[in-house]
Amino acid sequence: MLTAADYLAITPSGTRTQWRSIVARSRPVDGRRQVTFAPVETLLCLAASLMVNHRRYGGSTAHRAEEPVPSLAKLFKRPNSSVLAKMANLDGSRSNGARHELEVAARLLGGHVELAAIYRIVVRAARDVGIAANDLPDFLHLEHDEAPLILLGQDELNATDVAGAVWREHPNVGDELTESLLIAAARIGQHRFARDVLKNHGHRCVFCGLAVTVDDQRAPRMLVASHIKPWRECDSRERLDVANGLTACPTHDVAFDTGLLAVNGGLRIHIHSDLQRAVEANPALHAAFGRPPLADRLLLPPNALGPQRTYLNWHRDRVYRGATVSWPVDQLGA
Repeated sequence: MLTAADYLAITPSGTRTQWRSIVARSRPVDGRRQVTFAPVETLLCLAASLMVNHRRYGGSTAHRAEEPVPSLAKLFKRPNSSVLAKMANLDGSRSNGARHELEVAARLLGGHVELAAIYRIVVRAARDVGIAANDLPDFLHLEHDEAPLILLGQDELNATDVAGAVWREHPNVGDELTESLLIAAARIGQHRFARDVLKNHGHRCVFCGLAVTVDDQRAPRMLVASHIKPWRECDSRERLDVANGLTACPTHDVAFDTGLLAVNGGLRIHIHSDLQRAVEANPALHAAFGRPPLADRLLLPPNALGPQRTYLNWHRDRVYRGATVSWPVDQLGA
């Protein structure tokens, strides 16, 4: 019988043995029970949860699941629905998940250094037995270097807010393991939200158009994807709604978050009167908040989903109108 150690203490040689067995596997005949998931399959399903929200796909829509689910299903010789069901087992949303798998999920999703190390062992062992990138894509982009696994958007969260939301929405949470899985799910949801917002806005600041690439790679931390209506004020649906997000450079992200900038229903960018007076008097501030570089309206790609008016109105009424500058105007930007 498998234990948590079979997942957490994997070795390259043992992983290669599992991969050889999977490669030699036959696709089950219709109606015949599938073979049990090997640890390497379960670990990759867990890693895929950073990319795919399995809750979007029911039994009749499993065939529409985004990558890497189709690639994993094909490699494992299973239907998409089996991969999605395993992902549901791992986050505790299906009651038939094995206890040791839940323990593995809670530990790895709570410690991304360990998850990255195990992911590299699994993917590199697959390459050793001849499984190419076309069959098993490096969907976390960790195979070829020792770069850390970074979850996006985590600066918007704090431990108190996340724990409080878990207890409000799940008042009957039964034990520490379940609580750990729910907290991990909230943080992963934030990561997927930020990733989708960045993609929706073409990886460019919607206020000034900033986009930074170095050697054809997007520079990390130069853009932030945050909620319009803050995470702590949202319900579970609003937290994952791409229409509740804006991509911004750090300067304009903080200005929007603190109410120095606002966006109306027509997507016009407004500057708070306190900041506007300072911009007119301070060249440094003008370089950040003059027009240009600040656009008149949000800079959205042609096919982007625009921000929802409900969220913009919430920000205008709760943040922008209440913002005040607490230091003399002539000191702003000094």
